Amino acid sequence: MDLGAGFLAKLEPFLLMSKSAKGAAAAKLILDATGSPGVLVFGELLDVPTIQELSRHEQYGGHYRLLQLFAWGTYEDYLREKEALPMLNGAQITKLKHLTLVSLAMERRVLPYGALLTSLHMPTIRDLEDLIIDAIYLDVIRGKLDQKEQQFEVEYTMGRDLAPGKVESVLVALQAWANTTSSVLSILDAKLVQLSSQAEIKNARQTAYDKELNATLKQILDKQREAKLGKRDATKMSFSPPTGPRADKDRDAMDIDDPMEGKGKNRKYVVILTSYSPAAQTHFFSS
Repeated sequence: MDLGAGFLAKLEPFLLMSKSAKGAAAAKLILDATGSPGVLVFGELLDVPTIQELSRHEQYGGHYRLLQLFAWGTYEDYLREKEALPMLNGAQITKLKHLTLVSLAMERRVLPYGALLTSLHMPTIRDLEDLIIDAIYLDVIRGKLDQKEQQFEVEYTMGRDLAPGKVESVLVALQAWANTTSSVLSILDAKLVQLSSQAEIKNARQTAYDKELNATLKQILDKQREAKLGKRDATKMSFSPPTGPRADKDRDAMDIDDPMEGKGKNRKYVVILTSYSPAAQTHFFSS
């Protein structure tokens, strides 16, 4: 719920009584409403015909002007017109200072203590901070006291009634804000399109790079596999037994005569060396 949304309900009893109050009764009703705790909006009361009649009343015109100050004025406005206005009690002065704080917060998000001391006519920083804390508890304003930097950082405030003629300026400000927002959104949209295009280009380049890298790795692996297969075939060939005519000739050359020939029976020995075994083996066959 927005700040100040519940304040109108607290004004309802005064709105009901104002319909039948005139003259002095209407003037007293204004004093009671401005001093009542929790009543912080007064625009609806200003619109009541019996209350508007006071603006033309010679004796009670100041009461109507006081109600206007509580609706959209400040404490400094009251001090400038103090002689023509009813005297305020302590509760009314505190409430008007709270409303002045709201008006200042609507103009600036950071309020230096020095400016607040001047605008609210507070004697000390301690009194100023107590006033701000009370306003926060009343849900009039939200923010943070920064004692180190001597300032009040505004987060949110209740809304106040608008003075006559202020609606047009607010509309102009809102239109300017809308134009600025539209311009910023257009810039952000263009930036998003640019970033999206850049992302697509980057993804395409990354895809092409990954494809080329995978192809290169595949070529390297294929060459390594071919090299391993060639080495394995060469090893098998180096241990194969010799075949063909030359192998037969080599076997014939290995035939030797028995050194004991002529001294006994004629014997002939054949020595066969098997070259396919790592360790040459000799077999003797007698005939």
